[in-house]
Amino acid sequence: MENLIPVNYDSEQPTVSARDLHEGLGIKSKYADWFKNMSAYGFTENIDYTTFSKNLENGGRIIEHIISVDMAKQICMIQRSEKGRLYRQYFLDLEKAWNTPEQVFARALRMADKTIESLKADNTALLESVERMRPKEVFADAVSASQTSILIGELAKLLRQNGIEIGQRRLFSWMRENGFLVKRRSSRNMPSQKGMEHATIYQERRT
Repeated sequence: MENLIPVNYDSEQPTVSARDLHEGLGIKSKYADWFKNMSAYGFTENIDYTTFSKNLENGGRIIEHIISVDMAKQICMIQRSEKGRLYRQYFLDLEKAWNTPEQVFARALRMADKTIESLKADNTALLESVERMRPKEVFADAVSASQTSILIGELAKLLRQNGIEIGQRRLFSWMRENGFLVKRRSSRNMPSQKGMEHATIYQERRT
């Protein structure tokens, strides 16, 4: 089948450029006037066609339209010309090829591949989130395991027992950086508001 006009297969249905069709049909009137007249034949924007602007090399902009093959086929019939008949038959043959079992199956496989890739991306993000939260969860579990108040050195030991390699000094630094202890010199290493709130939560978990 001769390729009369470039066809885009990226969307749910094949589409073509209305400007390419205007040129291929040899329409004498200006593109903007022609498309305005054609779209008045009962076609609906964002269903049969989409509108967008395009930058030109000279700094200007023009309005373009992407139309469905079904709309293009009907436009060709409206032209009542030999080129219109030729292009209409081209689009009819295109639709037949598009709807063959092989093409339908191929599209289903492409959709399945996109779904799999999306799920992989979601799973990767979830795993990254789990890894970010793991130190805080281990910290919470370690504190909750203590039946009384706990020294930082003892807490560091509990954390190491839970798979977090950290010493007393590094734990002090981590707690300051994460807002559990106060940073400023006058109250350095005293429990922050956040730290006290978390301590209350941990206490409730133990009771």
